Amino acid sequence: MQPLAQSVALLLLCPLAAALPGARGGRGRFWHLTDLHWDPGYEAAAAAGRPCPSGSARSGPAGPWGSYLCDAPWALLRSAARAMRDILPAPDFVLWTGDDTPHVPNEQLGEEKVLNIIANLTSLIKETFPGTKVYAAMGNHDFHPKNQFPGKEHRIYNQTAELWRPWLSDASLPLFRAGAFYSEKLPSPGTRGRMVVLNTNLYYDQNDETAAEEDPGGQFQWLEETLTNASRADEMVYLVGHVPPGFFEKKRGKAWFRRGFNERYLGIVQRHHRVIAAQFFGHHHTDSFRMFYSDTGSPINVMFLAPGVTPWKTTLPGVNNGANNPGIRVIDYDPDTLQDMVTYYLNLTRANTMASPGEAEFPAWEAEYSLTGAFQVPDGSARSMQTVLERISGDPHYLQSYYEFNSARYDLALCKQECRVDHLCAIREVDFTKYDECVKTSSAASAASGVWLLVFCVFLGLLSPQ
Repeated sequence: MQPLAQSVALLLLCPLAAALPGARGGRGRFWHLTDLHWDPGYEAAAAAGRPCPSGSARSGPAGPWGSYLCDAPWALLRSAARAMRDILPAPDFVLWTGDDTPHVPNEQLGEEKVLNIIANLTSLIKETFPGTKVYAAMGNHDFHPKNQFPGKEHRIYNQTAELWRPWLSDASLPLFRAGAFYSEKLPSPGTRGRMVVLNTNLYYDQNDETAAEEDPGGQFQWLEETLTNASRADEMVYLVGHVPPGFFEKKRGKAWFRRGFNERYLGIVQRHHRVIAAQFFGHHHTDSFRMFYSDTGSPINVMFLAPGVTPWKTTLPGVNNGANNPGIRVIDYDPDTLQDMVTYYLNLTRANTMASPGEAEFPAWEAEYSLTGAFQVPDGSARSMQTVLERISGDPHYLQSYYEFNSARYDLALCKQECRVDHLCAIREVDFTKYDECVKTSSAASAASGVWLLVFCVFLGLLSPQ
């Protein structure tokens, strides 16, 4: 653990935001934030001593800056915005990957409330970074009823497009209205980069609207064409969305895409990986990554899952310690490679010992870790992230560091054998069949190693002097 601690210490001495964006041979920086999940009823419930609306009647301390049982109060969101402005006030752009409304039943929302929440958070981001390009994706909670996104034009798509009109080009507007996806070049002059923002809510296994469709909204065909054209134009693409393919690392066997959609997405990445610089998603509220491989097993691409701003503890059955500290992330990139990323977090327990919002300064968001410093790799390429996977697979110190980063230092328990299998198989295998094989093989190996360890200990005991 000592080398990792030293790396984090060096990071704090030399923060990523020290240099100007784009000042180092085409490199630049941008913010990635996701899963804000504003709970507009938090403050009133806390003042009345009631559970927050997003807490599902779970009781617990509702602090001034938030609660691990609840979605984000407005004070927490303002705190995150202030931290972003203080740490990196002039990013090249901002990536915002959705989920804005609280975890409450559909009957407590409605189209107008959903749109009002999206509007308020849009205004907060515009006020924090006026004039800055924002690439925004819709999350599965940014609709009514939640999850039920159609592959065709809808009032919520149209109204959201109007809210985001300052960020969308004229070419993107009709695409967004038709299916909430679009593609645009990065803003830096002369850049080879392109942002492809997907509506992966169309592939969500809880979306009944698209369950019987082969290509909802024609998005798969559009994505194939977009990536083909990017290759011809010598562009490098960032794929962005909310709901990711693959499996949730904190619940064994929990996938988000329907099987056929998962296979088709994976095939597209395998065919077009040479023009995909990286992928950025949210939804998990946790900090993790996913590897993509060629048919021969070579690492060809990587997806980064950013921690959420909401600290909300999941109600998904079987998940232990399913909350997180609020997190935000700076990405350091060049036209071809993700060079580094630094994750910042708010220790919510400590923050809630401060005075109430409006009576004191905002609580301090801390630099949690840098990718290259914590895992001793040169960048965030697929090859480097394969090295990270190998290190957390083979070294319990790296595994434990990764595990603590996974919840932005909320869950500091030891990641034991079952935990290790769940995380490593989710990272390694996005494909449904290969994931199942990984879990089966890894679990059997773990059980065998446990038996042999027991036998070895008994054997040593027999040999020891009486």
